Amino acid sequence: MDIIVEKKGEDILLLDIHELTTLADYFVLCSGTSDRQLQALESGVREEVQKKLDASPLHVEGEPSSGWILMDYGTVVVHIFDPQVRAYYNLEGLWKGGRVVVRIQ
Repeated sequence: MDIIVEKKGEDILLLDIHELTTLADYFVLCSGTSDRQLQALESGVREEVQKKLDASPLHVEGEPSSGWILMDYGTVVVHIFDPQVRAYYNLEGLWKGGRVVVRIQ
């Protein structure tokens, strides 16, 4: 999550969902204010995870212009949002039974 802070990501949330689903153990959610920032966040996460954990995403979906990039690392799924798209899909509300591990606003 440090790389998200470094790239000026906003409203960062680490949500433990392992007791709610077999889909993943954790969701990381964050917001960026422009397409360029969304791309920087995606690139930063990809590079940092590769460097520190020698892992690549199993699947990446979305583009900065769509307002939502999903990076699936198996047990951890990273969601990078435009604030309006994040509010519309409201994953925090959908997964409200999850435990908030860290929230950085």
